[in-house]
Amino acid sequence: MPASAERYLEVQRSEEFAQLRHRLRSYIFPTTIAFIVWYSLYVLLSAYARDFMAIKVIGNINVALIFGVLQFVSTFLIAWHYSRYAAQKLDPLADEIHSTLESGPAAEAAATTTDGGKA
Repeated sequence: MPASAERYLEVQRSEEFAQLRHRLRSYIFPTTIAFIVWYSLYVLLSAYARDFMAIKVIGNINVALIFGVLQFVSTFLIAWHYSRYAAQKLDPLADEIHSTLESGPAAEAAATTTDGGKA
């Protein structure tokens, strides 16, 4: 039996849901800001510090190429770290909220009908 709209609102107002949102936001916002700053630095250096970006490090590999590759590396590292963070901090709490939602009033109604209305 699907949960009612009231049940969803009750879960949304719960402390567990607030904690889940806090954990998600405390990871997402700083990480997003850090990545945007990092990406903007790359773009700005490419546009306004051409001499710096043109410095050859090894052979034909210059600073701009290294920064460009590091953009990909940082993206994959963020995705990897988020998946670990979510598995450890977010998923268990989300699973708990989901099981509470699924077993809420339906479980109580089933218990009262199986034991003759006694809880």
